[in-house]
Amino acid sequence: MFYRNRGKRRFFPIIAVMVTVLVGALGLAGQNVFASEDKAERSIAAPGSFTALAKKASPAVVNISTTQTVETNGQRLPHFFRPPGQEQRESPMEEFFERFFGRQDPRQFQRQSLGSGFILDEKGHIVTNNHVIENADEIKVTLQNGKSYDAEIIGTDPGTDIALIKIEAEIDLPLLELGDSESLEIGQWVLAIGNPFGLDHTVTAGIVSAKGRVIGAGAYDDFIQTDASINPGNSGGPLIDMEGNVVGINTAIVAGGDGIGFAIPVSMAKRIIEQLKETGEVTRGWLGVGIQELDQDLKDYYNVAEGVLITEVFPDEPADQAGIEKGDIIIAVNGESIDSPRALSRKIANIKPGSDVELRIVRDGEKKTVTATVERRDESRLGAKPPRKQQKEKAADALGLELTDIDRETADRLDMDDTHGVMVSGVAPDTKSASAGFARGDIIKEINRKPVRTIEDYERIIADADEGDMLLFYVIRPRAGIKILRIEM
Repeated sequence: MFYRNRGKRRFFPIIAVMVTVLVGALGLAGQNVFASEDKAERSIAAPGSFTALAKKASPAVVNISTTQTVETNGQRLPHFFRPPGQEQRESPMEEFFERFFGRQDPRQFQRQSLGSGFILDEKGHIVTNNHVIENADEIKVTLQNGKSYDAEIIGTDPGTDIALIKIEAEIDLPLLELGDSESLEIGQWVLAIGNPFGLDHTVTAGIVSAKGRVIGAGAYDDFIQTDASINPGNSGGPLIDMEGNVVGINTAIVAGGDGIGFAIPVSMAKRIIEQLKETGEVTRGWLGVGIQELDQDLKDYYNVAEGVLITEVFPDEPADQAGIEKGDIIIAVNGESIDSPRALSRKIANIKPGSDVELRIVRDGEKKTVTATVERRDESRLGAKPPRKQQKEKAADALGLELTDIDRETADRLDMDDTHGVMVSGVAPDTKSASAGFARGDIIKEINRKPVRTIEDYERIIADADEGDMLLFYVIRPRAGIKILRIEM
């Protein structure tokens, strides 16, 4: 709803003239400032019009419609009479339909969906999202001039939600160039073009709101966030900078969000697109390690500023063959610093299988360099299994912990290589251990860097501590990784 200012008009004409002159002067000053800026800075300044850019880019943006055959139970109406959460229970209405109409055979129906894409080259390659064309029986591509073509799938990469399709056209196709998303600046103007809700070639403008967003879409999250309006149907369409180059592939929105959209950075997409074009699939590098982020407690414990902690080394995999050990901290890959598990995953994934990689690690406080030969990534993983029983429970100690030694069966269920450590079987409320954050199932491996293999080790270390000493507990928490918990004696 719009409101008008109904205040009293008591301004003198001379003041209005002065304000007009001042605004004009400021406007001219602004023009002079922008005229002296370089290209990167100009892209942040608000453009006077997006018309030329939209005219240039729109012809290379396509509408993608897909048809998928879905099989469903022929008797669909009773579904509406089932109470929530009781889909398997026969309802009176189901009995009624079965008695008078009988059980109907499964039937097929056509499900249709819409998305966007952009033409990459004169051969008819088109970039879009994997979720736009996934499981499609038929893919239709419609150009801005209204011409439609059947498309074939060249390759897909569900891990990054990128797909490459191709059409055979008898005309010269308009193209879009891939830009450089690494050089994008927060606040830089961008344009999104696509087919939201089937409204073809809709142009929206906004700025880059953030970079490197992790939204839980997958292991390779590294999204550009923008406030350019993105809606269902924009998926697969380009995010374009002020030079007319593609800097992102519009992919996701926040349900119920306003002005929050996400695009795959094109700098990451380039290598994937190239592989899809060449081989129809994407291969990623694989080290064969379990990794964990270093919080501040872990950084202090290991006396490092950044890096990624190795929590598991898979037998006979590249890291194992290179001599990497559990507890090592990777701080650099091929000379480039690593500050997070996602950064390490992306870095290794982008290395061609069969290539050597130089890893800078910290082990026992010392830095060393090892070389590993990267293999092709295996997506399968083994998760830790919870223990079924715990033996040798003892009464809570002075810190409020109930402890048990780890037997071979428990170690096997936790996928532990050995039985070293003590397991927390209970935490007394309102104790130092409860305040420190201990939880049932925690495994204490070290206290102040001293190994804890048995309850006797634990009791000896605690007994040697003086009042006021700070104890740092190196704890493995199943399904959560390594924790450093602190208790002051």
